[in-house]
Amino acid sequence: MGIMDFFKAKENKRLKQEVEELRNLLTPEQKEVKDISDYLLELQEKKDKLVNQVEKLNEEISDLINQKNIKKKELITLDEEVLMQDFGLYQPKYDFATSEQYKAKLDDLRNKQKQMIKDKTAVHYSTNWTVDGSKAKGTKMTNDNIKQILRSFNTECENAIDRVKFNNIDSMKKRIEKSFESLNKLNETVHVGLKPSFLNLKIEELYLAYEYQVKKQEEKEEQKRIREELREQAKLKKELEEARKNIDKDLKHFTNALESLNIQLNNNEITQEQREALLNKKNELEEQINTLTNNLKDIDYRQENQKAGYVYVISNIGAFGEDIYKIGMTRRLNPQDRIDELGDASVPFNFDVHAMIFAEDAPALENALHKAFDNKKVNMINQRREFFNVKLEEIEKVIRNNFDNTVEFIKIPEAEQYRESVKMREQYNRN
Repeated sequence: MGIMDFFKAKENKRLKQEVEELRNLLTPEQKEVKDISDYLLELQEKKDKLVNQVEKLNEEISDLINQKNIKKKELITLDEEVLMQDFGLYQPKYDFATSEQYKAKLDDLRNKQKQMIKDKTAVHYSTNWTVDGSKAKGTKMTNDNIKQILRSFNTECENAIDRVKFNNIDSMKKRIEKSFESLNKLNETVHVGLKPSFLNLKIEELYLAYEYQVKKQEEKEEQKRIREELREQAKLKKELEEARKNIDKDLKHFTNALESLNIQLNNNEITQEQREALLNKKNELEEQINTLTNNLKDIDYRQENQKAGYVYVISNIGAFGEDIYKIGMTRRLNPQDRIDELGDASVPFNFDVHAMIFAEDAPALENALHKAFDNKKVNMINQRREFFNVKLEEIEKVIRNNFDNTVEFIKIPEAEQYRESVKMREQYNRN
């Protein structure tokens, strides 16, 4: 210990003794106040330490939030359930009439990409790179890096384009853009990077590929409609031929019977009573022949008028619920045959007819009704799905005011099997 330390220790000892002597002079009340004061000072020091800790924690939280936001921007959502909830309406960027036009545009776009890769215009790169002092080795390494970055980017783009759907197109676009940014960042040190012009071609390909899918589906639905229409025409033709054949056969029988009856009437030997009976029979035959002749005229009319048919309004509350109606059209001689076909095994219950309207131009009437309830369509995309979420009173009002005010409407559907099924289910639940 040095001299200064010796004197310093001695002075501290003296000061402590003086403090102790002064404390002994304090009254008990003053000592208590002093203890409280010391305690408060101690609490204040602890509080200051806690405040500092809180401030540090707040800073850490703020940093974490910033990092989270940065990561969130980088995150590409691919979860199907989330995509189903978050997708927006897609606005088409092209307006090609056929899928073949989309395919031709896609082929042209992909050829442009291939040419850019071939010409090395899809990337930017350094031409002065050397390895071990060799420019040749540097060029080889650069070419290898170019192949690597293009292969990685093309693979990522192909995966995105193959998976694109109505609800993930924005996510797939972000995925391609993220791949572009990440690959360029990874290859900064070797001075190789993808060009924005190449990225733009990939984004354009993504949109084209999606719209190509949509157009192909539309054409598939249209072909399905045409095939269904041809089947309906074939069934109608067969029905008309069979009906004509049956009428011709009946007409021949009744005509022969009438001729035979007329021969009997020319017999002068028959009694008056027999003559009256034969005349009554003749009137019946003539009425039947007249009915058959009118039916034959109807068949001629249906064959000549390709647009004549029935527009129907039907429901299936067991399958689709209340206030869902199908407004369709059929040219069949018996329209109920078409309704029965619609209620096949693809739906749990039969359809109920609310109105059946004969029209000389059934397609025009059907189209007018569809337009009248255009904003009430259940399926806003597929025009072939002729179901509407509308009150029956609204349909009745439009038909009566604009087309035919004599149409008979059945307000409450019978829905026999559905109602019985409900009752049976209630009985099972009670038991």
